Amino acid sequence: MFSDELEHISWEETTARIHAKTDADVRRALSKEHCNVEDFMALISPAAAPYLETMARLSKKYTEARFGKTISMFVPLYITNSCTNSCVYCGFHISNPMPRTILTEEEIVNEYKAIKKLAPFENLLLVTGENPAKAGVPYIARALDLAKPYFSNLKIEVMPLKTEEYATLKEHGMNGVICFQETYHKSNYNIYHPRGMKSKFEWRVNGFDRMGQAGVHSIGMGVLIGLEEWRTDVTMMAYHLRYLQKHYWKTKYSVNFPRMRPSENGGFQPNIIMNDRELAQLTFAMRIFDHDVDISYSTRESAEIRNHMATLGVTTMSAESK
Repeated sequence: MFSDELEHISWEETTARIHAKTDADVRRALSKEHCNVEDFMALISPAAAPYLETMARLSKKYTEARFGKTISMFVPLYITNSCTNSCVYCGFHISNPMPRTILTEEEIVNEYKAIKKLAPFENLLLVTGENPAKAGVPYIARALDLAKPYFSNLKIEVMPLKTEEYATLKEHGMNGVICFQETYHKSNYNIYHPRGMKSKFEWRVNGFDRMGQAGVHSIGMGVLIGLEEWRTDVTMMAYHLRYLQKHYWKTKYSVNFPRMRPSENGGFQPNIIMNDRELAQLTFAMRIFDHDVDISYSTRESAEIRNHMATLGVTTMSAESK
């Protein structure tokens, strides 16, 4: 399991190595056809900032060679906001006094029909809070069954499951799973996830192994930019990606790095703010590091940024979500 590998990767040492990268390290990484994690660290380091235009050209070259001039669009649909976790940064926090809804079968189908009226979307992402007792695997399986007449590609973003549960959902038409580790900083993980199943770091980080063992066709991973030092977090994700590609090589992978925004209502404030140039640098670095991985942006990014990055490295975007 990847949690075993992670025990041998020091967060502090990794942070120091990233910030120790030099101009020569960056130029060496840019000259290589295939990069390793050390090269990725150089490309996201402060030393790479002057090379943004060079990285953009290289990222565009690799993206067009692998994906052409194509963007895959998917529609996310929440079928429940019921959740038993206490993530301090999330509006679905169990203590948040908000109305909770678990859609009925009829309501789910009405949502599917409404989406199809918007545009001929074929890629649907079913999203839930984490409440396995009330909206668990049988509920998700039924939602998948109901979606098959309307959509040709079905993915889920739900609580981490057992290997056999992922296998069961595959039988109901599930083609992919998206799961955010949020942060790989193990010692600080429980600061952000104090209670609920999501507080179990190993269960979450090893969920990707269980997806691979179940033969899930597409696995999406990501870190939440704003919790910990972003360069270190995405490096841990790069290690994780290479581990998964080695062990579950038949699977397709995607990555996402959504940025938290400062809260206007006195809620959780991000510890780290990533600016637009840093987001671009990370996107280019990820494409140079891995020519085949899907890089996904959501509508939390502005239309201007999405339009620019669509030509330079991003290959998947969410649509019609607010």
